[in-house]
Order: sequence, then structure tokens, then C-alpha cells
Amino acid sequence: MIYENIREGIFLSRPNRFIAHVEVDGKEEICHVKNTGRCKEILKEGTRVILQEFDSPKRKTKFDLISAYKGSELINIDSQAPNKLFAEWAKKTVFFGKDAVFKAEKKYGNSRFDFYIESEAGKKFVEVKGVTLENDGVAAFPDAPTDRGVKHINELCKAIDNGFEAYVFFVIQMKNINKFIPNCKTHPEFGDALKTAEKKGVKIFAVDCIVSPGMVMADNFVEVCI
Repeated sequence: MIYENIREGIFLSRPNRFIAHVEVDGKEEICHVKNTGRCKEILKEGTRVILQEFDSPKRKTKFDLISAYKGSELINIDSQAPNKLFAEWAKKTVFFGKDAVFKAEKKYGNSRFDFYIESEAGKKFVEVKGVTLENDGVAAFPDAPTDRGVKHINELCKAIDNGFEAYVFFVIQMKNINKFIPNCKTHPEFGDALKTAEKKGVKIFAVDCIVSPGMVMADNFVEVCI
């Protein structure tokens, strides 16, 4: 996944979840934040950030904030990226077979799953979660309570009862990760739902990403510890 018209800036503040104030070339700019999550451990005053610049009269802001440095590690925080990254990765690696057909945003029950995938091997539902929270090489999800996430996990269990395969893919939007865990401290219900789903037969995977200022690409599997 490629980003064009990349600029570097310095994060100043985030008055609400949608916008941030960033210094670009010595001037304070208002940027759209492409992640409504908290990201408090990443977006701190003085942090180097990566922006995508646009020239459109239809936009309210000139920049999107897409990535930020945490120490020397660049973390992509674009919440629209994980689904694209997963689809690119799954097709490139032929993870679901050469004949797999992908359909995005497929409604099932009371949920809309990120992907429905059909091949000779069977019919599958996949839910994709982007991960930006990290501590000492351990990635975790979620960074804030997510009732919607619990609902999707429970719906995947119901899909298995009806003969479908079900998957959860955690796309960790950074490198140098040793393992992935559910963030039970922040949202114990999500951790419980994930454990129940694993026992039910939901397949749970995590992959890390190669991240550079103008590019992000899903890469290698990361150990999942539930």
C-alpha cells in the first residue's frame, strides 16, 4: 500500500479524535487523524509524524496524519489500511488458495464482516483488526473498549455453527513484535470472547507490517497468545 505526497511533521496536540495540530515546516497545521482510537502512547507532543498532503478544495484539512514514530519504530495508524493490507497479503501469499474469491463488507446475521471468501476449500468469513498498541515488543488489541469487536467475535462463532469457516486477522501496523495478546486489562470481555471463539474453532492469526514513510505492507506471522 503506497502513500503519495508524503510530508514529515511534529505532533503538537489532539483536541479531539478527528483532528491534530502538527508543525510542518515551522507552521502549525490542522490535520485529519486517520484513527479514532486513543493512540495516547503514540501521539505525544514532540513526536515525529508522517503526513499525506492533499490539494483539494473539497477537503476541510490539507493533511492526513498516517504514521508516527515511537522511538525509532514507525507505526502506521491509518485505520483504513488494515483491510487493504490483509487483502493484498492474502492474495499475494495465496493463503486461501489460488481460486479464492474475495467479497468485502459482507452482511451476515446482525454483523457486517470485513470479508467473505469462497473457494473450493469452503466458505469463510474474516474479520480484520488493526493493531497499533505495543509495549516491550508485545502487541495488543484493543486500545479502548470495543463492544462492536465483541459482537463480531460472537457472530463468527454463530457462523461456524452454520457451516462456515471463521477467521480473525490482527494486522499489527509495525515491525519488531514478538507476540500478540488480547488487551484483557482494557477490555476483559473482548479477551473472553476471543478465548471462547478459539475453542469454538475460529482461527486467529496476527501478521506484522513493514512500514516506511510512504509505504506499508503486511509481512510475517506473529505468535498469538490468548
